[in-house]
Amino acid sequence: MDAAREAHAAAIESVPLVAPSAGNGLLAVFQRRYLLRLLVKREISARYQGSFLGLLWSYIGPLCQFFVYWFVIGTILGLHDQVENFGIHVFSGLIVVHFFTETFGAGTRSIVRNKSIVVKLPLPREMFPVASMLVSLFHVLPQLLILTVACLFYGWVPDALGMAALGLGLFIAMTLGTAGALMFSAANVYFRDFSKVVDLLHLFVRFSVPMIYPYSLVDKRFGSAAQYYLFNPLADCVLLIQRAFWVGTTPDPDHTIRTDLPANLMIWGLSVAGVSLVLLVIGQLVFSKLESKIPERL
Repeated sequence: MDAAREAHAAAIESVPLVAPSAGNGLLAVFQRRYLLRLLVKREISARYQGSFLGLLWSYIGPLCQFFVYWFVIGTILGLHDQVENFGIHVFSGLIVVHFFTETFGAGTRSIVRNKSIVVKLPLPREMFPVASMLVSLFHVLPQLLILTVACLFYGWVPDALGMAALGLGLFIAMTLGTAGALMFSAANVYFRDFSKVVDLLHLFVRFSVPMIYPYSLVDKRFGSAAQYYLFNPLADCVLLIQRAFWVGTTPDPDHTIRTDLPANLMIWGLSVAGVSLVLLVIGQLVFSKLESKIPERL
């Protein structure tokens, strides 16, 4: 009996000690789906706690931005006359841009905002940026419903390639936002300046994509150099969502595809999706490198 106990004790001592959440990564986040659901519900309820309008605030912000772009850019600068169904054009881009910026911004602040849970519970810390992404996705779905109703009013009929473009655009925005959130959420624990940097990046994002101006204007101004514009993955996201919705509301969709969208848009989208997956892996590696000292930094 004593020999068995000694052997058992020796076996236990030979097991290396590791941090409870070390080496788990994104895979472990989705293996703990129950905890992830709880965290998503907690974040949604906490965001609107004590609010009279509640979830409506998640739509008031984008709708106010839409009105500003629609009125100032469309009416004052005259883009209503240059872009067919300018409102649909803007709103298609605004949905995916808002999805990315919400995922990136909320994910960057997620570790610091949940520090009481991070330092007490042994769960994968990647769960917090992922939960922020899922909360942002939760808010995107009703916005897509509103856009769909508006497009149907213009006689839009969904097509298979357009729906594939929709899925691809959302996937790119989701992956890129999560990759950025992973890297910046860990870095934000060390220096809170990173959340301010993200806020500044959001300003540039809105004007670096063909949302308030058409891609045809970029192509006209820069000619063959316009292809470098497509190296911006969010520009491809916006164009993919516009291919899914806005193109079908124009009088001649085939003509719109030829004149207002880049050639081989789906190939560009697939290439960017691959790059976004690589960035997600890099984001995971950076997070894993920094996470060991997160509790003491908090």
